[in-house]
Amino acid sequence: MSLDSLPPATLTIEGKPFSLPVIVGTEGEKALDIRKLRGDTNGYITYDDGYGNTGSCLSAITFIDGEAGILRHRGYPIEQLAAKSDFLSVGQLVINGELPNAAEKAAFHERITRYAGAPEGFHNFFSAFPKDSHPMAILSAMLNSLGCYYPHMASNNRQQDIEHFDDASAILISKVRTVAAMAYRQKHGLGPIEPRPELGYAANFLHLMFSTKEKPFVITPAAERALDLFLLLHADHEQNCSTSTVRMVASGGANLFASVSAGVCALWGPLHGGANMEVIQMLEQIKASGDDGSVFIEQAKTGKHRLMGFGHRVYKNFDPRAKILGKAAVEVLDGLGQKDASLDIARKLADAALHDDYFKKRNLYPNVDFYSGIILKALGIPVDFFTVMFAIGRMPGWIANWREIALGEKGKIHRPRQIYIGAALRDVP
Repeated sequence: MSLDSLPPATLTIEGKPFSLPVIVGTEGEKALDIRKLRGDTNGYITYDDGYGNTGSCLSAITFIDGEAGILRHRGYPIEQLAAKSDFLSVGQLVINGELPNAAEKAAFHERITRYAGAPEGFHNFFSAFPKDSHPMAILSAMLNSLGCYYPHMASNNRQQDIEHFDDASAILISKVRTVAAMAYRQKHGLGPIEPRPELGYAANFLHLMFSTKEKPFVITPAAERALDLFLLLHADHEQNCSTSTVRMVASGGANLFASVSAGVCALWGPLHGGANMEVIQMLEQIKASGDDGSVFIEQAKTGKHRLMGFGHRVYKNFDPRAKILGKAAVEVLDGLGQKDASLDIARKLADAALHDDYFKKRNLYPNVDFYSGIILKALGIPVDFFTVMFAIGRMPGWIANWREIALGEKGKIHRPRQIYIGAALRDVP
């Protein structure tokens, strides 16, 4: 990053010019540095509803070029990571800055395996939740409560929390799937079950979800690879709603457990983490109507229906993750021997988006949610757990962003400004 490779910009306010430094990122993205604007101009701030044009931080984790359909973690293209790596290795990359060597990878796997079990007495909490509790509410509460079991890692003393960061991050990546599985088992009346250390991360999650003492869950290579790929493709995605929430909470000095718990709450919203649920509901409605997708496509053009899983706030071209998951969706269904009419409908919708001028002109291409819902459904994951799966995958990114805040030199708390539009000064009658 360079702070002075371009001449400063000039902003004229009330006839007076003000110089604004230009920040240039590694990939050439440009930003006006307005940190001194309010002080220099006697109170002027910028207004940017939704922060769509505001750079809230300097980050070295993830780069996105929405116009070109590019996603990179620490410089590595997502296509190469998906083809040559796995979720835990990409998690290490996102958090630590480099892909692990063989020894580092083995040590991380060992740590993840060591922390996979539930702490003593942890099961008692789940029985206290009502049966119809949403799993995201349980996930947020239980991840926060983990700090009670490891108080030396959740001290809210920044230096102490950093000293225990490696173990705290491993605990969260390992136990987030344990908590998710326990929430599922509690809801479906299944007793607790121990993790299997010989299984990989994704396979162990499926075991923790669906195995019983009498009948272990059969995990096919296609299912394991598809789930690992789903998690890998969700590992981080720049400054979205939940990640920015994690950074804001962390900026106040909160520990890692509290910060990622807030991220879960932010992810819960249907506009953020629930999009793949809406995709499945859409496909099921089309299938139930007897349509193969053709009628729905024409009605979508008239505005009668909304295409869920199409378009993206960031990507103005094709979502690169969708290309990868689209192929995986076919492979996992073939590997599981499933023939799902929903996939045929999905293919028809995707084909229309790629070749129909109506969708091409509006950049309505399938995004990652379009295919991820199909994969999760094929794996037997209930629809109300889809957002939980998103949270499991996004955990490395949240952790990495917490670390950037924690290691920041200035440690400045985030405090956005506002434009007040309420009543002017008045007296109480």
